[in-house]
Amino acid sequence: MTRYLTLILGAIQSFGLVYSLARLPTPGGLPVVDNLSAGFYVLSVLTLMTGTLLVMWMGEQITENGVGNGISLIIFTGIVVGLPSGIKDLIRLLRIEEISILGALFLAAVVLGFTAFTVLVETGQRKIMVQYAKRMVGRSMMGGSSTFLPIKVDTSGVIAVIFAVSILSVPVTIAQFFPDSSLAVKFMSLWNRGGWLYEVIYAALIVFFCYFYNSIQFNPIDLAENMKKWGGFVPGIRPGESTAQYIQKILERITLWGALFIVMIAILPDILRQKMNAPFFFGGTALLIAVGVALDTIGQIESHLIMRHYEGFMKKGRIKGRWFNVR
Repeated sequence: MTRYLTLILGAIQSFGLVYSLARLPTPGGLPVVDNLSAGFYVLSVLTLMTGTLLVMWMGEQITENGVGNGISLIIFTGIVVGLPSGIKDLIRLLRIEEISILGALFLAAVVLGFTAFTVLVETGQRKIMVQYAKRMVGRSMMGGSSTFLPIKVDTSGVIAVIFAVSILSVPVTIAQFFPDSSLAVKFMSLWNRGGWLYEVIYAALIVFFCYFYNSIQFNPIDLAENMKKWGGFVPGIRPGESTAQYIQKILERITLWGALFIVMIAILPDILRQKMNAPFFFGGTALLIAVGVALDTIGQIESHLIMRHYEGFMKKGRIKGRWFNVR
């Protein structure tokens, strides 16, 4: 289903892109393509769709034969490869004195602060204490230990942001089919990064997909039943339905905070970039995706190393999550 949907979405976006680019006027007032024929559209759309399918295939190969999610790593590479050009643009603005040294230092401090804050959110956890009762298994006494049930602040990771951006790109794709329409031109003027309409819908979609993803990936009822089956319980909470309600309550609250954190990380850099008119490259969605993919890849590498009895990828041990006490 993912491959078929990718093919359909790629065909629609490819046709919209070719349709809009073919009608763009050159500096001399002539169209880019002189003879718009059906063969031109078919060849251009097939070329773009082939590239899309090739990237999808490469991502699947990386996932199966490498470490980490292939598509996420390709997106991560596309983001990081543009970082040197962003630094180059900042240096160019310093040379022509369009931005002061204090302004550049402020931008660097903001980028570092957003990076640290993103790492904090991505590694943040709420640990629910779980106690296992002692029970006899044959002639041995089992259980009697305590552990923690970790719930991440941002369980969805970059999925919510990617889904929100994908949905927001659909109206733009449709508007590309009508480049000469006054309604489409007016819509495109409102539907831009930094505009209030775009950012409000963007924030609402991120919050929605954070809750939607958690509802699919995390089932408190099944978790509570499994804990009850193996003699586990949360201290002070009755096993079964009460435990499920307790976990659901914590999950809803921590998801709200995580979603608000992601909204702030994703939207605030766009506002700063528009207000300051400066290259704020490594921020917002790009920063969230890059940090999330990097942490996930490092975690998987560490897991492989530890399984083979190596010390780990980091010198100080594994990456540990921060504990957020949300009740």
